[in-house]
Amino acid sequence: MALLEINNIHVYYGAIHALKGISLKVEEGQIVALIGANGAGKTTTLRTISGLLHPKEGTILYHGEPLHEMKAQSIVKAGISQVPEGRRIFAPLTVMENLELGAFLRNDKDGIRNDLETIFQSFPRLKERTFQQAGTLSGGEQQMLAMGRALMSRPKVLLLDEPSMGLSPIFVQEIFNIIKRINEQGTTVLLVEQNARMALSIADYAYVLETGTISLEGTGAELASSEEVQKAYLGG
Repeated sequence: MALLEINNIHVYYGAIHALKGISLKVEEGQIVALIGANGAGKTTTLRTISGLLHPKEGTILYHGEPLHEMKAQSIVKAGISQVPEGRRIFAPLTVMENLELGAFLRNDKDGIRNDLETIFQSFPRLKERTFQQAGTLSGGEQQMLAMGRALMSRPKVLLLDEPSMGLSPIFVQEIFNIIKRINEQGTTVLLVEQNARMALSIADYAYVLETGTISLEGTGAELASSEEVQKAYLGG
């Protein structure tokens, strides 16, 4: 049984049929990538897993239990956190306040304090800017803050939506190194990313989403070497 399993889900925005019966699995301990062009339905998939959207048909199972009818806050409490596209940090608040908000469903003060230290070890730049307003951070630092905030809920599954968007090449490499490290520390990752080359380089398994349907799937290495993927997404 997969840790997270999507079965034939259909999602609509009004009359627009955004997801047309997609199915995918995320095994525990994996990095799974979802690649595709703008408008393919990648963000919609993550928003549906997070409970911000609800499928009209199909099921989402987490540890074999139905997830698709749960409220968003209950999904976070169950162990799934999302880092949204565009980061969505709270700009007027400090770095520390943003991180503390990530633990809003928790009441274990010692655990929260220990996790803050772990976050600062993983993201030393954030420790240097603990009491700085989040809106004054660079784009790469804001992405680190958004990831740290999500990790403060102690997720078993981390959903990442376009973590490299708008970042310099140096920060892109750093963010992907951090994603690998988070995974190695035991967090399962579902990664949505337009930088297909980077995503496939770290993915255990990957899916290609095209206009609301899964068109290809395979290991990261298999898709990276696919002529179809190279032509469409890797500039081959």
